[in-house]
Amino acid sequence: METVDLMSILLIGIIIIVVAVLFTFIPVMLWISALAAGVRISIFTLIGMRLRRVVPSRVINPLIKAHKAGVNVNTNQLESHYLAGGNVDRVVNALIAAQRANIELSFERCAAIDLAGRDVLEAVQMSVNPKVIETPFIAGVAMDGIEVKAKARITVRANIDRLVGGAGEDTVIARVGEGIVSTIGSSKNHNKVLENPDMISQNVLGKGLDAGTAFEILSIDIADIDIGKNIGAILQTDQAEADKNIAQAKAEERRAMAIAEEQEMRAKVQEKQAQVTEAEAEVPLALAEALRNGKLGVMDYMNYKNIQADTDMRDVIGQMNQQHDEDDDQQ
Repeated sequence: METVDLMSILLIGIIIIVVAVLFTFIPVMLWISALAAGVRISIFTLIGMRLRRVVPSRVINPLIKAHKAGVNVNTNQLESHYLAGGNVDRVVNALIAAQRANIELSFERCAAIDLAGRDVLEAVQMSVNPKVIETPFIAGVAMDGIEVKAKARITVRANIDRLVGGAGEDTVIARVGEGIVSTIGSSKNHNKVLENPDMISQNVLGKGLDAGTAFEILSIDIADIDIGKNIGAILQTDQAEADKNIAQAKAEERRAMAIAEEQEMRAKVQEKQAQVTEAEAEVPLALAEALRNGKLGVMDYMNYKNIQADTDMRDVIGQMNQQHDEDDDQQ
């Protein structure tokens, strides 16, 4: 009797364990929810999802949502998108939003946009409710040299057909900034830009800047405009300063060359003086040789000394007269 009771308890335990494992592995409650929502799905399909490492709730719940909204999708499409790394719930929400807004959007294109890394739901919402992109202050210089700063607000709508491969907001801002700089730069006077800021928006909008982007530009409005620096005057001042520095450098070069030439002349004078001193040193030797050989007499030598003394005296008198004249001039 005790053995029968033990076997019964063991059997009940095994049944409980099997049922627990079954309910854990097979999402029965999810299957019941799908049937209640009118979505016919086999229990073996849910088991297959478990075997393919697909979270059934990530596929079945969006499928129920799509079925209730009248969007035609099937389990294989949602499961393949999940396995590709896409966001199934966001794709289904985008399809529902597109259907409500009468926007033609297929599941394949929606899945491609999602796999491309773009928020497809946000894109659909932006198609219905356009987005405003505000640029920072963009500076341009008019022909009169005055800097003009402008800030623009770009109203864009998502272009579903170009979401895959289309450029983003940064490209739109860069193109609009380029158009603003070009328009300001082509103005002869900055006052014209201040008087007619809509000239900038009309010129930029007419260039078709949304080509190749994921957006369609609806309008470009100048939100703020301001005056910057006098770039022309600054450039002229810098040029004048550069010219002055160049002129000073050339003058310094010429001065250095003149100093070098002066030093060279002084060196040559010193060289000539040395040659004169050397020649004068040979005079006594020549006189001694002449006296020795009898070519110069004693009286001739005495006359030479008298002439030399007379010359020295005249030099001293000349220096005294020059000093006296300088003293008179100072008085």
